[in-house]
Amino acid sequence: MSAMKNKTIAVWLTLITGPIGLQRVYLTGRFDTWSWLALGPSMAGAYGVMRARTIGLDDQLSWQLIPFLGFCIAACALAAIVYGLTDAQRWNQKFNPLADETDAAGQTHWLTVIGLASSLFIGTTSLMATLAFSFQRYFEMST
Repeated sequence: MSAMKNKTIAVWLTLITGPIGLQRVYLTGRFDTWSWLALGPSMAGAYGVMRARTIGLDDQLSWQLIPFLGFCIAACALAAIVYGLTDAQRWNQKFNPLADETDAAGQTHWLTVIGLASSLFIGTTSLMATLAFSFQRYFEMST
């Protein structure tokens, strides 16, 4: 019998470690396609950030890579919101199929709500900052 997958843990794992795909390991027990699809852009964006810190923001490659990390963080925040808003019955059917549909692992608790609020804040901030940075760099480099 597999271990119960707790919705609150999934929300926080997605928010904190989503860009490297660890929430998928928790939910599916392995790195799946979605894990690898999140890891690639995250690493490219992290490389862009490191490159910008060492070379400077005038480096064109770094400003092309950095948005990948921002968009990946925003997408992971959205995934955390989707996980957190999933009702207990659907959560337990999908991730705890051997458990009762009303099992506590799929219930929403106050930590889940805090995770949802944090995901909304971090996702929105990341998305808006990434868009602002991208547009600024695009217009600076195109002139």
